[in-house]
Amino acid sequence: MRAPAVRPGWPADAGSVTLLSMFEHPEFDAHEMVAFVHDRAAGLSALVAIHSTALGPGFGGCRMYPYRDEAEALADVLRLSRGMTYKAAICDLPYGGGKSVILGDPRRDKTPALLHAMGRAVERFGGRYIIADDVGTSLDDLAVMRSETRHTAAATDAAKQPLPVTAWGVLNAIQAAVAHAFARSDIEGLAVAVQGLGHVGYPLCRFLRERGARLVVSDVDAARSCRAEAELAAASVPADAIYDAEADVFSPCALGGVLDDATIPRLKARLVCGGANNQLAEARHDAALAARGILYVPDYLANAGGVIDFHQESIDDRPSAVLASVARIRAITASVLVRSAATGQRPLAVADAIVAERLAAARARRRPPSA
Repeated sequence: MRAPAVRPGWPADAGSVTLLSMFEHPEFDAHEMVAFVHDRAAGLSALVAIHSTALGPGFGGCRMYPYRDEAEALADVLRLSRGMTYKAAICDLPYGGGKSVILGDPRRDKTPALLHAMGRAVERFGGRYIIADDVGTSLDDLAVMRSETRHTAAATDAAKQPLPVTAWGVLNAIQAAVAHAFARSDIEGLAVAVQGLGHVGYPLCRFLRERGARLVVSDVDAARSCRAEAELAAASVPADAIYDAEADVFSPCALGGVLDDATIPRLKARLVCGGANNQLAEARHDAALAARGILYVPDYLANAGGVIDFHQESIDDRPSAVLASVARIRAITASVLVRSAATGQRPLAVADAIVAERLAAARARRRPPSA
């Protein structure tokens, strides 16, 4: 995980966060609420951020991670909650953006008491924040929290079964981008470099392989790479070497901030589309990709499968219905790329503009009439 760029006035040593300096934080973007949650008896230290409720309640996962300090956790929750607003808005869904992070190692520190305490914290927000699973948490963890709060994802029987919705959405985004960039209707024979073989990267590899793509993979866990070699005929490379892979598509599916001044010049791919959040180390790296002729599909569009899944649960939670709903990412991606080509704007700028328009319209509808 990479630290955000330091904004003038923001201390380089950000281990101590004051209320005043938080509003000058590099990742603060007019967030509606940031809450610090602590339960000493349960061993819970967490942050909850609600970026926007203009379109509806803030929806987003709960990440449990051994952050270096509170400042790193704050940067992560601010950035991730903003991303959730953008995911919902670009898909025209009635939700805002929220996120929570628990400071701790999920393999060592997660306990039923901690999860119950997190559920009680979510309940205190009165429905403004709906919690889902994320890195370091699971559907089983949500089931424990649900004994304390009604405001969770995966509440229906069908939704309690794992379904690779994020990977399915990324696949559909890749298919739309390949059609746009390579003028072809399939991905057979294309080489895709997948970084990270977790809950998103591995099922994505399976979907890609079933459609004839050639895979180059990397993961910090060598056992995952070995599994991909054995089951999917993938070629594995060391974690850092994935940027140098001879591939048509680069798909980051691990942690964020991987596209930066050092890695972008190494890419051989003509297309970047993956499941990781916040793939750009800084906003300017969107232009750096474009300067090299690399098409970048906004990460918050490609990986929006989770919020679509949550909405679909309230309509029809059958797996087939959920996957069909998530597949709308293909049409949305195609529309963004067509508008990008027509206007000369980069796809990220086009998507950001659509989000801004929808948020502005929602705020205008909520504004009380003039006296």
